[in-house]
Amino acid sequence: MRTGYLPNLPHQPNYITMFVKCRKAIPCCLVLFISISLFAQTDSTVKVNDSLHNKILDMQAEQLRELETARIADSLKKIELEFRLSELKSTDNLKKEDLLRQLADVKIKDSLRILQQKQKIDSLRSFVKGYPVVPFLEDTLFFVYNRIGSFNPKERAASITGRIRNLANDYYFSKDSIKILISETSADLLYGDGVLMSISESDALWANTAKEILAQHYKDLIANSVTNYKNATSWQTILKQAGLAFLVVALLVIIIYFIGKLFRWTRKKIEAERNKRIKAVKLRNYELLNVSRLTGLYILINSCIKWLTIVTAAYFTLPILFSIFPWTKNFTGTLLSFFIDPAKLILTGIWNYLPNLFTIIVIVVVFRYVLKGIHFFKTEVEKGVLKLPGFYPDWANPTFQIIRALVYAFMLIVIFPYLPGSDSPVFQGVSVFLGVLFTFGSSGPLGNIIAGLVLTYMRSFKIGDRVKIGEITGDIIEKSILVTRIRTIKNEIISIPNGTVMGSHTVNFSSDAPERGLIVHTTVTIGYDVPWRQVQQLLIDAALATEFVEKQPLPFVLQTSLDDYYVSYQLNAYTKEPNRQALTYSQMHQNIQDKFNEAGVEIMSPHYKALRDGNATTIPSDHLPKDYIVPAFKVERTDKV
Repeated sequence: MRTGYLPNLPHQPNYITMFVKCRKAIPCCLVLFISISLFAQTDSTVKVNDSLHNKILDMQAEQLRELETARIADSLKKIELEFRLSELKSTDNLKKEDLLRQLADVKIKDSLRILQQKQKIDSLRSFVKGYPVVPFLEDTLFFVYNRIGSFNPKERAASITGRIRNLANDYYFSKDSIKILISETSADLLYGDGVLMSISESDALWANTAKEILAQHYKDLIANSVTNYKNATSWQTILKQAGLAFLVVALLVIIIYFIGKLFRWTRKKIEAERNKRIKAVKLRNYELLNVSRLTGLYILINSCIKWLTIVTAAYFTLPILFSIFPWTKNFTGTLLSFFIDPAKLILTGIWNYLPNLFTIIVIVVVFRYVLKGIHFFKTEVEKGVLKLPGFYPDWANPTFQIIRALVYAFMLIVIFPYLPGSDSPVFQGVSVFLGVLFTFGSSGPLGNIIAGLVLTYMRSFKIGDRVKIGEITGDIIEKSILVTRIRTIKNEIISIPNGTVMGSHTVNFSSDAPERGLIVHTTVTIGYDVPWRQVQQLLIDAALATEFVEKQPLPFVLQTSLDDYYVSYQLNAYTKEPNRQALTYSQMHQNIQDKFNEAGVEIMSPHYKALRDGNATTIPSDHLPKDYIVPAFKVERTDKV
């Protein structure tokens, strides 16, 4: 793990020199170091969003500060003991043994505290965020993790970054100009009369190494970084980079020129194939795309591919240009990631989705063959080859449609968990929205669908039947799941929702006509002066003379009422052509008039006949005798005696 290191206090080496020179200064220095540690800022080493982590960090950071304070005190005591040992005379063995014992105890305590610090630091690694030292061109040298004195990690990183950047402005800088000064408590990197940074024991613990080794490593990092930056920003290098960039741009211009030339050639080829290989696209008798439109479509596609190729070439040239100059080198990865990351994400998603895709394919294949088996049985029932008790052949197709819809619905339910993004909140929200929309927006259509299914199994009518639904009479020409369409005798197409059909009474004129015949009937009124047997016979003769009236069974006449001035006769005749009722009624009425006129029977009620005296008969002249004379008004005179 890369670690960051705090700049040591500039006067810290002076304290150490004072410890070595004067024993009396040691207690004062000890008090000073302890005071610095105790009055240091109590901010957490790092800031994290999780409050629980913050509490853990605060507690452990405080423990680290306490251990560091005690370790510094032990280090100072160690210096003092070593100094006292150096001043002892060789004959003072007892005092020397006592100092050696104290020195050994201090070293043991120091080792234990270092071990405790290391354990605490290891526990903080997953929480602490280091601050990078980035002096040049977004090149991170190392990270700063811990504080020293009043300097927090962020301030340390900023201070070290600024000092390293200043080195690049020194014309006489060389790698050997950076020196390392090792002291008891730190390792300092020096440049000239200043301190670049100080590496403490805590910094070394964060790096899992010794401070001397870490100091040498960071010296090499800083020296190489400054040297590389100075080389990369020299005038000679910049001129070379500018020349290389010019060559790249020139190459791009040449590539774009040849791309344009290539696609101009392909356009001419497309235009040359007009009416040759390029022919109109037709769907049956409809010309979907004529030759001109299809040629224009090919030219448009050719132009789109050309510009896409040019944009792609320019896009991949930009990273090359950015990689030439050190200031823009980091943009190279960013630009490439705009293309590579989505492509990688798509390919990874496709690869990860392949097992689910194969599962969906297997499910679809299984359900497809299930539907084929059901369709086979449907066909057999529809043809009458397979007979099921109580199941009519005309039910086969609608029943198959219902079963197919249910099978598809069940297949979608099985496939749903394997669809990409099916477990995402967005996908689920859209599904719920569509369900609500379908529920509230299709209550009427759903009612018509259910009514259509009920009508199918009620077998109220079939295609071609002459029916009367409500006040509408005509022939059934279409039965869909939503509406029923009727053609009236005037060739009017009327669409009736199945819900309305269910709510109305339906008269079917055709259902029994092929076997029993449909009875057509009409009523005439004849006066009491004409014998009823003659009237009935004339009506039967008129019915038998009608084209679409069956001879067997014979027509029959019913006397429906005996009114004050006339008798009502109802003629009933059988026909097996219910779809020709209008023509049948018309011919029947014509024949009734002809038969009655031939027999000299007038079709009128006594109301009219009572006022007849002196008027001509209503029978056409073709059926009157040649000597017919219009009767005169009868006037009767009575003379009184």
